[in-house]
Order: sequence, then structure tokens, then C-alpha cells
Amino acid sequence: MNGNPDVRLLRLFQLASPMLPVGAYSYSQGLEAAIDAGAVSDAASVRRWITDVLECAMGRLEAPVLLRLTAAWRAQDFSAVTHWNEIFLAARETAEMRAETVQMGFSLARLLAELGGIDESALMHLRQLEEPGFPTAFALALAQWEIPRQDGLTAYIWAWLENQILAAVKTVPLGQTEGQRMLLEMSAQIAQAVEMAGRLGDDELGSFMPRLAILSSRHETQHTRLFRS
Repeated sequence: MNGNPDVRLLRLFQLASPMLPVGAYSYSQGLEAAIDAGAVSDAASVRRWITDVLECAMGRLEAPVLLRLTAAWRAQDFSAVTHWNEIFLAARETAEMRAETVQMGFSLARLLAELGGIDESALMHLRQLEEPGFPTAFALALAQWEIPRQDGLTAYIWAWLENQILAAVKTVPLGQTEGQRMLLEMSAQIAQAVEMAGRLGDDELGSFMPRLAILSSRHETQHTRLFRS
């Protein structure tokens, strides 16, 4: 038996790493606004908030869109890539949410081009997108590096969850141990989100979190803040 690690797993670690230079650490995706409004104030309310966003937004829209984008890149179906990129951008309810995914998508697209090893025709299409969302660029890396779809989606959601908890640790604040406890406890919910994303049909996709959208809009004019969203 070969004892060497699968290089695809190592590539996946790289994509999910907080060292990935896309600026994810500078965004809270509305969590800071929820804390400012008093909707989130302690460990229990942090769990409820993140769980709701994971189930109602990530699992029902962003995650299944990522799966479709990955499949489109693998098939070199660039019209489908454009379609799902536009669907995802249209689903960003606020200016901050849209700016976040576009900035991170642009940063990852540039990084992939600089790292090399990505199919030139795929890179060319990514560059031609006026506003590539972060899932679009992430899906290209998954497709090019031949990472299994469930593994790729699990890592994507894990990176999102880790960033949400880190934002809570900084702003609630929570202790580092409590943050790690949350990561451990919420692993089962990641698995549920991955399962949900894999079974939803195109006409079942959608996110309905009006409170998140309202708080995100308020965050745009919040007087004091640490995060860009």
C-alpha cells in the first residue's frame, strides 16, 4: 500500500486554509451587524445564528450552486459557468454581500492564474466574467485539481464556518476554547448541509433570510466595525 498522501487532499487543504490570500478574514457576512443589534450576544446565540445561516442560506443556495459550477467547469460548459455565476450574484441581497464574493472571487482567480497548472481556456473564460463570484473561482480549482465533489464542498463549508466562528471570537467575544468547541460540535451540521446541497433540484434552490439581509444593509452604515460585511 502506498503510504504517500493523495495530492488532491493536499490541494484541498490549501484551498480551505485561512492562509489562502482572498481576504475572507475581513468579512463577517452580517454577523457583526447581528452582534451590534443585540441579536447575537453569547455562545448560544452564536450557535443559533450560524446554524440558521448554514441551513437556510449556505445549504440551500451557495453550496448547491458550488456543485453546479464544479460540474460545469469539469464539462467545460462555459455557458453553464456564466449562468450559475450570474444566479449566485443575483442572489446576494445587499451591496456588501455582493462586493464580498466579487472581491474574493477576483483574488482567487488571480491567484490561480499565478500558480499555474490551470487549463488556459478555462482561465480565459474566468477572466472574461465581468464579476466572478468566489464559488465560481473555487469551483474551477476543484475541477482542475480533480477533487471529489463532496470533499470539495465539505472543505468550502468548513472554511466558511471557521471564518464565522473566528468573527464571533473577535467580536462577541468568545474564548478560543469555546470557538474550537463550536467547530467540533457543528461538524454534523456540515455533513447535513452537504447532503442537502446534493439532493436539491434547480427549482428548489433559494435563500430566505430577511433578517440577515436587513442587518447586512444596516452594517453598510454602521458607525464602528471591524469587518467589511
